Amino acid sequence: MKRKTISNATLLGMVLLISALFLTMIHQFLMAIFMAGLFSAMVRPVHHWLTKKMGDRETLASIVTVMGIVLLVLIPLSLLITVVITQAISVGQSVTPWVQTFIDEPTAFSTYLEKVPYYDQIIPYRDLIIEKTGQFVGAVSSFLIDSLSSFTMVTIDAIFSSIIMLYVMFYFLTMGDVLLKKILLFLPLDDRDEQRLLVRFTSVTRATIKGTVVIGVMQGTLCGIAFALAGIEGPVFWGSIMAVLSIVPAFGTAIIWFPALIILALAGNFTGVIILAIICGAVAGNLDNIIRPRLVGKDTEMHDLFVLFGTLGGISMFGLLGIIIGPILAALFITIWEIYGDAFQDFLPAVEMNFNKREEPPLQSDDCEGEH
Repeated sequence: MKRKTISNATLLGMVLLISALFLTMIHQFLMAIFMAGLFSAMVRPVHHWLTKKMGDRETLASIVTVMGIVLLVLIPLSLLITVVITQAISVGQSVTPWVQTFIDEPTAFSTYLEKVPYYDQIIPYRDLIIEKTGQFVGAVSSFLIDSLSSFTMVTIDAIFSSIIMLYVMFYFLTMGDVLLKKILLFLPLDDRDEQRLLVRFTSVTRATIKGTVVIGVMQGTLCGIAFALAGIEGPVFWGSIMAVLSIVPAFGTAIIWFPALIILALAGNFTGVIILAIICGAVAGNLDNIIRPRLVGKDTEMHDLFVLFGTLGGISMFGLLGIIIGPILAALFITIWEIYGDAFQDFLPAVEMNFNKREEPPLQSDDCEGEH
């Protein structure tokens, strides 16, 4: 028995050590593998449908599915990113001379300030406002221009990762069921808990794609069109920024379009003000309340705060892909703690919380003696 225990402990140690070394060796490909699994799970119904239509030729159906992702997702996304970077640099270059004009001609800036409420209280800080605005815009402009040099390297990495992802996707589609069965077999969990994690993963992935991504694209597109109609430079860039910011509850796209509306009002462009107020405020602003319940339903079963912090944390850790990965990790975090609670419920004490019941403090011994 002791020999068996030592053997199992040695085997477990070797498994952990070799697995750690292997994962460290391929760590630069892990994100591509993860995205391949994510996309494979999403397009699996389409793959099954194509397999039946093509006479059960699964390999051919996998090739057609992968090519469809290239044509419908990756190529349009690459073109969009190129346009966004180009317009970001253009916006940064165009804003700097505009701010420099205010710095060189303080009277022009004062003309705009006179239209702001409480002008008399703001005017003593005019020079400080001009200085800080110039520093901020200069920093933003430099960041946008410097991003051009790094964009080439990022593009090369993205292309290489996309090739790896598509290659892995092909095998996930053809033999994904076998791999998934192997993974679940090696997990020392009950089948019920494994299925619970798997269902949670797929449901949150589906809800995230349908909710966060689809609604973000719709809001960003509408607000970008509004910026174009209002005559604001770089509508694709601003629309993309608002698509990402749409994840922020309550404010969302208003973080961008509301300051733009104020600037247009100060400049006297009231046509642009009306366009932004109607398209961005009335139409795009209500998409989340109208469409999200129909798209998402009860797939996430997560509080909005978990969705928000999961998304923001995912973006900070994984970049733009964190919009998808963050909520998935948040959902798995909640699910694993629910499984823990079920597995150890016999050892966890019952908790009763009744804040309405007010307990009377116990009588002190001195008080009792005084009564006697």
